[in-house]
Amino acid sequence: MKLLKTALLVTSLALTAAPVMAADDSRFSLELEAGSVWQSSNDVQIPNSDLGTRFSLKDLVGTGPWPAGRVYFTWNINQKHGLRLLLAPLSYTETGIFDEDVLFAGEAYESGVPTQATYQFNSWRLSYRYKFKNGERWQLWVGFTAKIRDAKIELRQGDTTSKDDDFGFVPLLHFTADWRFAEKWHFIADLDGLAGGPGRAIDLSLKIGYDINDRWSVTGGYRTVEGGADVDEVYNFAWFNYAVVSGVVRF
Repeated sequence: MKLLKTALLVTSLALTAAPVMAADDSRFSLELEAGSVWQSSNDVQIPNSDLGTRFSLKDLVGTGPWPAGRVYFTWNINQKHGLRLLLAPLSYTETGIFDEDVLFAGEAYESGVPTQATYQFNSWRLSYRYKFKNGERWQLWVGFTAKIRDAKIELRQGDTTSKDDDFGFVPLLHFTADWRFAEKWHFIADLDGLAGGPGRAIDLSLKIGYDINDRWSVTGGYRTVEGGADVDEVYNFAWFNYAVVSGVVRF
């Protein structure tokens, strides 16, 4: 969250001097998103064998909510091609009690004893987007996203602690639809996702946007993030739901 707060401060200060331009002429846009996130499920087994116990982080620490935020920076290279950078940190630390003994990442955790759990799933992404429709009502993009996953699950019970770190690259498909259903109002659907093999990753948002003027817009809506992996080292599938609002500036 410190990285997110720093990015928000720097970009906000930099944009105060940006010239006003019509939306169609904008080369860059910045979106700052904030909201709350709940976990609907979060099942873990590390390692994914008899040496690990499958348990639910949702049952251990609850559903939330927790604060969440994102930063999008988009560069429209020309009328057809663009790049979008996303910074999306997500983490929580809560305490709960296991109903049964648990083996996790090489350590044993007793039931009935307060246990601190930390879950982290930071996502850093760069997307290439191709605008294949640019009409008065509809704008549509397709592309590819390179995602860096910075994940961690850690348990702590007294002097006993263990964790599993997962830092890696994930390729995703990208799609965005923007439907202007009134003069200043539009509906936005945005998806990064891919499924197949040992896992999947889905990040879908559905928002209503309102254009304050040619430069500024606000949006609000729902986001769902779901996915995970089932491999020898790790079993973890989680589903998060967000209520979000954002501000968008074009320059």
